[in-house]
Amino acid sequence: MNTELKKLHYLTLRNIKLYFKDKMTFFVSLITPIILLVLFITFLKSTYTNSILSIIGDYQLDEKLINAFTGGWLFSSVLSVSCITVAFCSGMMVLDKINKSHIDFMVAPIKKSTIQISYVLSNLFSTLIVCLVLLIIGIIYLCVVGFYLSFVDILLILINIFLTSLFGTLLANIIWSFTNSQGVLSGVCTFVSALYGFICGAYMPINSMGEGMQNFTSLLAGTYSTILFRQSFLNGTLNEMGKTLPNEMVEGIADGFDCNFSFFGYELSTLTMYFILIGVTLILFTTLILITKIKSKKHIHKNNKAKNNLN
Repeated sequence: MNTELKKLHYLTLRNIKLYFKDKMTFFVSLITPIILLVLFITFLKSTYTNSILSIIGDYQLDEKLINAFTGGWLFSSVLSVSCITVAFCSGMMVLDKINKSHIDFMVAPIKKSTIQISYVLSNLFSTLIVCLVLLIIGIIYLCVVGFYLSFVDILLILINIFLTSLFGTLLANIIWSFTNSQGVLSGVCTFVSALYGFICGAYMPINSMGEGMQNFTSLLAGTYSTILFRQSFLNGTLNEMGKTLPNEMVEGIADGFDCNFSFFGYELSTLTMYFILIGVTLILFTTLILITKIKSKKHIHKNNKAKNNLN
């Protein structure tokens, strides 16, 4: 048991080092967060500020409070996207197949399950490292422009980072289990990086989309992760706004910026959204285990057949 754990430890470290060593792969995984930062600097911040001002009308809000709200929106978007895109682009499984490194693992005295777990753990740890760095940057930014996060808010953000990263990692590894091509790897990473920002509401609020798109996004587990990030980052700011603005106006801002969300018209609580995210993650975990077992049995059967042919 200890020997197998050591193998898992070294394989996991190897995969993490290879990811951060590959500068291009690392850059591709951060394309969407970089796009969000550029968009925010160029026009999203002013757009969100004007939206808030149009909602509050003649009421006055401290500029620090508005900056805290737009900054919280930005980093909730950055983290909700990064937990998925980094997970998809930091996996070493396909690269090992392309480089034929997986052949060495197959003939080495290492269990196939150990190899698979090392890919999942290294993918998860790499994603968590990147997302935690982004969170630190976000907290520093909010400390400068306006900080209204409580200890509980930060704790919930950390929990959501872990759950969303695990969700993205498991989904990515399921797809990579059937992938052997550099073209497919690049295509999927590019597709996810480009599309996910739209469907999770990072570029524009989901509540501002058409009804059909809202219904579609409500079927995606990643959407609930985004809403949970929104709530954690903006809860303190909204409470502070409530000291100046009527409750109806604060609720209107919360609705318009995805702090509240409904499933086909049914309002969902924060706890329900956590259960949805955890439930889907457990389904993905079970699916990956089944895929690993099936592929392992096929590999054993193929080896036994080859030995029989030689005999």
